[in-house]
Amino acid sequence: MSAELIRLLENILRVGVVIAVDEESWRVRVQSGELQTDWLRWNATRAGAFSIWMPPSVGEQVWLGCIGGNPETAVIIGSLYSSEHPAPGSSLQEIVLTAPDGASFRYDAEASALEAQGMKTAHIKASASVTLETPIVECTDHLKARTFELSEGGTMKGNVTHSGGSLTSNGVTVHSHVHGGVQGGSSNTGGPK
Repeated sequence: MSAELIRLLENILRVGVVIAVDEESWRVRVQSGELQTDWLRWNATRAGAFSIWMPPSVGEQVWLGCIGGNPETAVIIGSLYSSEHPAPGSSLQEIVLTAPDGASFRYDAEASALEAQGMKTAHIKASASVTLETPIVECTDHLKARTFELSEGGTMKGNVTHSGGSLTSNGVTVHSHVHGGVQGGSSNTGGPK
């Protein structure tokens, strides 16, 4: 076997570290031993009708797949955990996604629990509706809605302040109703009108 053929075979797969990322052209440069690559495309989980964007980061350890054993034709075919970027989970029963700002998405199949945390804001925009089908939805702090409708009753505890507009109960506007048959003294008023 010739030295050139051995070199090509040895270069089919290489491990390297990302040293630069160009997010506009979806390419990275990699240091692999003495080799510093040109700009290489990275593997996308999906890049068709369904598409996922999760760019590599500087310092990430990656696999290079060198077509024909030539590093000039290489593409990034995957990532490897490293001491600088360890795995964010350790259970065979969970999916974990993390972001550089500390946000994380975790689904634990053993506990059947979904957790998303660490982000400053979350936005869901649906053109028709959003349905939460569960026995209880709990908001631990301030809940704000432009309008609301209760269809099966409920209870409120604590002080409630109303301002602006009308508050109507069973057809009676609470702040402007009058009582008929009022007499002076210790008598009680009649019902509202």
